[in-house]
Amino acid sequence: MFRRNLLACVSAALLLSFSTVQAKSPTLEDGVLLVGTDSSFAPFEFLAEDGKEFTGFDMDLIRAIGKQLGYKVVIQNMGFDATVPALRTGIVDAVIAGMTINEKRKKFVDFSDPYYTSGLIIMVPTTDTTTKSIKDLEGKKIGAQIGTTGMFRAEQVPNAKVVTFANAAETFLEFQNGGVDAVIQDFPVVAYYVAQGGNRGRLVGPKMQAEEYGIAVPKGNAELLKQINGALAELKKNGEFGRIYKKWFGDEQ
Repeated sequence: MFRRNLLACVSAALLLSFSTVQAKSPTLEDGVLLVGTDSSFAPFEFLAEDGKEFTGFDMDLIRAIGKQLGYKVVIQNMGFDATVPALRTGIVDAVIAGMTINEKRKKFVDFSDPYYTSGLIIMVPTTDTTTKSIKDLEGKKIGAQIGTTGMFRAEQVPNAKVVTFANAAETFLEFQNGGVDAVIQDFPVVAYYVAQGGNRGRLVGPKMQAEEYGIAVPKGNAELLKQINGALAELKKNGEFGRIYKKWFGDEQ
C-alpha cells in the first residue's frame, strides 16, 4: 500500500506492541514460513467474509511463493507499524504488506525484487467539487494511515492538519463520518474502496510518488532472499503471477 515510511520502527515504544502479537519462533527448518502482514489493506491483504481466512493479492502471491519453495505459509496479522520490528526481533521470517521499498527501510531489512508498482492518490467527498489537486488541500484536515508514505506526503501540505489512523479501514471510516476533508492513500487501496461502494468519495488528480512494493526479510538473510526472488521469477515465468494479478486487478501487469 504504496506504503509506508516507518520511522517509528526503531523506537522502544513500538517494540512494546509485540506483547499483543501471538507468534511462534520462525521455523523455516520445519518447512514453515511465518509471514507478517496488516490485514486492513484491501485488495492486497484483508479478512475474507468468514472473518478467519486472510485473502488478497499479497496473500495469494506469498502462498504461491511458499508452494513453489515447499513451505507451508502461516500468516501473522499485526499493525503495519509492527512489521519491521517483527522481522528484526525474529517474530516472523518475512513480511508482505504492500510495503514500499525505500532507503530508510533498507537500513533495517532487505527487500525482494519489486512485485507491484503503486502510487498515492487523493480522495475527497463527492460533494467537494472544488478540490482539483494537492494544492487545494492547504489548510484542510487530511486523513492518513500512520507510518505510510501517504502520511508523510500529507505532512508536506502547508498548514494542513494531518489526522492519522492505525489502518486504512479506520481512515476510511473517519472519512465517511466527515471527520476529515480528504484522504491520501495508496491508489489501488482507495480505488478498491470506491469500487466496493465507497460512493462518498472521488479520486482527485494523477497518482503521486510512484513506488514499488517488495517482500521484506531480515537484514542479511541472503539465503531466504534468494529463495523468494527465485520463486517470484518462476511464478512470473510460468504465468501464475499473471493469473493472480488478473484475479485482483482485472488485467495482466
